Amino acid sequence: MLRLVNKLSIFTSHRQATVTPTRRVVFLLPMGIDRPAGRRYFNIARGLVQLGFQVRLLALHPDFSTCTHRQFVVDGVEVWYVGQMHARKTGSIPQSFSPFQLLRVVVRSTLGMIWGVLHSPATWYHLGKPQPINGMAALVSVCFWRGQSFFVDCDDDEVTANRFTADWQRAVFAFWQWLLPRLAIGTTVNTRYLATKMAQPGRPYVIVPNGVTADFRSPPLHVRAALASALGLQHGPVIAYAGTLALHNHPIDLLLQAFNLVVAQHPTATLLIIGGGEDLPLIRAYIERQPWRERVILTGHVPHMLVRGLLSLADLSVDPVYDDSVARARCPLKIVESLALGVPVITGDVGDRAEMLGYGTAGIVVPPGNAAALATAIHELLTNSERRMAMAAAALVQASRYDWAYLAARWATIYDRTDTQCSR
Repeated sequence: MLRLVNKLSIFTSHRQATVTPTRRVVFLLPMGIDRPAGRRYFNIARGLVQLGFQVRLLALHPDFSTCTHRQFVVDGVEVWYVGQMHARKTGSIPQSFSPFQLLRVVVRSTLGMIWGVLHSPATWYHLGKPQPINGMAALVSVCFWRGQSFFVDCDDDEVTANRFTADWQRAVFAFWQWLLPRLAIGTTVNTRYLATKMAQPGRPYVIVPNGVTADFRSPPLHVRAALASALGLQHGPVIAYAGTLALHNHPIDLLLQAFNLVVAQHPTATLLIIGGGEDLPLIRAYIERQPWRERVILTGHVPHMLVRGLLSLADLSVDPVYDDSVARARCPLKIVESLALGVPVITGDVGDRAEMLGYGTAGIVVPPGNAAALATAIHELLTNSERRMAMAAAALVQASRYDWAYLAARWATIYDRTDTQCSR
């Protein structure tokens, strides 16, 4: 395997580079720009445009057959949808493909991305996530055809974060996650944990956490009042969770166990769960069996523009985690978005989370995987309004460290530190 990596590296370093526009970046994304990970790359792209770069995103759509606008420009960023994602993600519950359908999707989407690269000369090519479709497209079209190198961004542990139906699927993802950072000329990551796992000796890397846009702020008071009235949240504290409902990598069960303890002390509290996912039916069925079922609101999937208003209704938000590679690898959007809204966060002390919360100034970290500890921290903030308000103010200050414009400038430094054009 190492011989294969070395041969590919030698091959790509001895191809003649094509003349391309200066400061032009093309991203190869295995998801749409409306997905949580897709928003990472779209916001980075917007920041790069503001810095004078030309940026094109070659992306896979969550429902490609219904996508009528496949090439467009938003805030100076060119977006080309070139194929279907590995699952059809519409509404609150994603739909998986059969093995034969998945094979067809992978082939067509890989060819679509190759076509996109061949029509997109660039100074730099950057893979968003080390996955099979964009990885194969990069090897064929960037390395072999164009004779250039590429960068890779790692924002997750793809092997443990995804739910696979067969061992061979896990093996395929593990192979590409191992291979692509070793072929890349440089790496961007979102956490220190991934930097230790993915960065290669002698090659540059940059840590760029997830962020928020400058306009991600609480809506006006009358808008929040209307939302609270519509949801019946005028009385009692609100505890929020905003994210994907997939138990294998988002342990909502920990939060539900904690809420069972909290509601005994705060019977007017409401748990507001914002988002959809494959385990929404399972979670809904569990809640329906509980005596406090009337104290939980499941919104299902909502457009991201509505998340801001819903999350701003919360007195605090919770990011339940175990101490595993999934949690250590992630820089949760739910945390930075809560900070930007002045909502204190309670989460497990895993990875970079303590730093994200200003080491206790903007929230509380507890032992991971401990529902009782979550409940104790929630009770503490609900009963101590002075501490909660101080954390809310600190959250707004802490959020300034995660502004996408600032993070995009940090991201851009990876291009200045490498010569990605392959020459003889």
